[in-house]
Amino acid sequence: MSSIKKIPKFKSEDEERTFWATHDSTEYINWKKAKKVMLSNLKPSLKSISLRLPESMIEELKLLANKKDVPYQSLLKIFLAERIGEELKI
Repeated sequence: MSSIKKIPKFKSEDEERTFWATHDSTEYINWKKAKKVMLSNLKPSLKSISLRLPESMIEELKLLANKKDVPYQSLLKIFLAERIGEELKI
């Protein structure tokens, strides 16, 4: 790899965004020396969806959630996450 260029100072986020959209970061950053960082305090973006379920299924979910002392929507998210993980073999 040739020498690393110095990253310019930006006047705004828009200016920086434009810069990175038109420049190759490998010319400015040695990615081989990069370290993985866990940002555990970040909350994932959420998107509301409409989901039609049989009333009986919702009632059963509420019963299970009540036994586990969690909101039923949270329990549904846990169930979905577990199943997605199984399907993706995470």
